[in-house]
Amino acid sequence: MPTYPRVALIDYGAGNLRSVAKALERSGLGVEWTADAAGVARADAVVLPGVGAFAAAAANLRAKGMDEAVRTAIESGRPYLGLCLGLQLLFEDSDEHALTRGLGLLRGHVRRFPERVAGQPLRVPHIGWNEVRWSGEHPMRSALPERDVYYFVHSYRALPGDASDQAGTCDYGGAFAAAVAHRNVFAVQFHPEKSQAAGKRLLDAFATWVRAC
Repeated sequence: MPTYPRVALIDYGAGNLRSVAKALERSGLGVEWTADAAGVARADAVVLPGVGAFAAAAANLRAKGMDEAVRTAIESGRPYLGLCLGLQLLFEDSDEHALTRGLGLLRGHVRRFPERVAGQPLRVPHIGWNEVRWSGEHPMRSALPERDVYYFVHSYRALPGDASDQAGTCDYGGAFAAAVAHRNVFAVQFHPEKSQAAGKRLLDAFATWVRAC
């Protein structure tokens, strides 16, 4: 029987994880849904997906002790993949509903898209397919094309405090961070599980990275 790297898919009570789990399995990863720190501790890598509001997600993670479990996993050097809200939660805070503290693992803040840019209205949320341009030297980068098209659904975007953490950019009312990377952390604002062939390429790259660690 083949053995697969075991990925902890964090369940913090905000949305259906089934599509993310199936997408990871299609890329050759063993997936364990977990809502407790022990599940994170025994995994080879961590995936934090995201739907819903920043404040509720942050509160649920803290209530379950999962915020410290994620920090410990990252500090141990295990690969971390954040999806959508799983990217935003890495930063210091978000102003969604009220100013709410994030995990603080990356410098920067999460802020709502402006409703007008250069005097023109901007439709918020940003929904649909958009191109991401990749950059940087992260292990994930070598397995990805220079640019690809992914599916987005979000009203807030990250404003990294360190420009070197930005791994991918997208244009919506101006350039914003569609992906960030820092050592063993890689996170994307879009939904790879909804992004068809492009999403499969990204999750295949993640699986290759996990196997190499």
